[in-house]
Parts: sequence; structure tokens; C-alpha cells
Amino acid sequence: MNSLSGLRLVFAGTPEFAVPCLEACRASGAEVVAVYTQPDRPAGRGRKLTPSPVKQAALAAGIAIEQPESLKPVEAQQTLAAYRPDLLVVVAYGLILPRKVLAIPRLGCWNVHASLLPRWRGAAPIQRAILAGDSESGVDLMQMEAGLDTGPVLLQRRTPISRDDTGGSLHDRLAMLGAEVLVEGLRRTLAGEVLTATPQPAEGVTYAHKLDKAEARLDFSRPAIELERQVRAFDPWPVAEGAIAGEPLRIWAAQAIELDHHATPGSVLAAGRDGIDLACGHGALRVTALQRAGGKRIGAIDYLNARPDLRRLP
Repeated sequence: MNSLSGLRLVFAGTPEFAVPCLEACRASGAEVVAVYTQPDRPAGRGRKLTPSPVKQAALAAGIAIEQPESLKPVEAQQTLAAYRPDLLVVVAYGLILPRKVLAIPRLGCWNVHASLLPRWRGAAPIQRAILAGDSESGVDLMQMEAGLDTGPVLLQRRTPISRDDTGGSLHDRLAMLGAEVLVEGLRRTLAGEVLTATPQPAEGVTYAHKLDKAEARLDFSRPAIELERQVRAFDPWPVAEGAIAGEPLRIWAAQAIELDHHATPGSVLAAGRDGIDLACGHGALRVTALQRAGGKRIGAIDYLNARPDLRRLP
């Protein structure tokens, strides 16, 4: 094979993270013969059935779409085989690929994963990296095998995690890096190069378990730096939650500050233009953006204008 146009590719992905990779496959010149994505799910206040971001992109591009509930039935596997894919590219698809599916494409299956494997295998690597205080993240292009994110790594890109990064900003950056690493993998493979498949080391394995909304609750008895990471990691979902002077709020932005105190965790230490300082087990959490029940995201100063009683607190 000496040109991208000779490659029959099936793409499998579901969320917004996967869309840049789908667009990269299309722009590469490969023939994307089908897109697999999860079935439409209820979304929004009306719980209306909504197509995934990947399905919306595939519809706009006029690509055949498959949405099986599972790839375990023989019929689903026969449908995939009928597309005669040379390669299956999987990016945040959300369904398990049985061994028989992995064996269908001539060149096997590639996966773009948003972590530096073997750290943060699993469902929520972006948020878990921020929660853990990791200094960097990245994307791996991996040759898939039967285990959960256990396959050898073909290519990798790294990016630092800054104190300003949120789950949303790191997500967007890694989505673009994922598209870049995928394009490079396609280009080099189809130029005749055999990519080196580097087995993952046995040491350093961690699992990025799926996010649970219950994790969004801030526990002010913990150190402020941990709560800052929680706020950052859970923006834009599920959004951190905490109470200020008895009022339950969503906490959108906050920073840890070094401060010696003997106050009760969660109590207001200071409130002014710079934010609202809340006592933590160690240090204080300065809240700078929040949301009242039924309201929209606002800055701390706007909240204080609505709650002048807080300004009198020490």
C-alpha cells in the first residue's frame, strides 16, 4: 500500500473528544467507510434522544453510521467485517471490543488514549490526572489488545498540566494532540514504516475510574490544594459543590492559598474583591467563581453584592 487513499478505515468514537480524530482521519485521505458510535441517549431538560458528537460529525460528512448496543453478537461482528476495514481506529468509544472484533481489521485496531500509559488506564484519565496533582499528561497511540488499555504504545505526545488547567482545558488540548498523533501514525504506517510497538511497563499502573457526581462534594477538612484540584478537575462536569455560610453552591473556580488559622473547616475567613476565603484542613480555599441554585455562573464579587452579610464576617 503506497497511498492513504488505499486504506479502508472504520472509526469508532462517541464524545466530543473523539471528533478531532475523526476529522483527522478524513483529512488524511484515507477512506472512512463507516463510523461506529454509541446509540442516541436522552439529554437536556427534555430528555430528548440526542446523537453523539461523533454521530453529528459523521452525518455532516455523509459517512455510514452504525450504533450497536454491543459488539458481542455475531450479527454485529458480521456487519463490521462486511465493511472490510484495513484498520479500526477507536477513540473514547465506550464499548468493549471482543477479541473477535480486534481480529477483523487487517492492520488491527488503534486506540487514542488521553494519558501517559500505564498511568490512568480507563474511563476518566483527564480528570484523574488533575485530581492527583500530576505535572504532565499526554496522549498515546496504542495497538489494542483484549485488556483494558494494556496494549503496546506506538506513538506518544506529552503536555504539562498547569495550575490554570481545568478538566475542560486539558480535554481540549489532549483532543488536538490525539488528532496529531493519529495523523502521524497513519502517515508513517502508510509510507511503509512499521511503527515500533513498545510494551507498557509493569510498574506505575493506575486506573482512572469513571467520575461519580458524589465526588463533586468538597470536604473542607481536607487540604486546600486538594480541593483546588477537585474544582479544576470537575470543570465543566460534574462541577464541585460546597456551602458558603450555609448556602449550597456550585464552585466553578478557586485557588489554594497558604494561610495559618485555627478556624472550623468550611467557615468564611475573609470575603472581598479577591474572592471568598474558606477555611480548610490545611490552608484556605479562595473561591472566585460560583453558581447559586437556579442561577448562572458569577464572580465572587457579584455573589457578595447579593450577600452583604458575608462582608462583615472576619
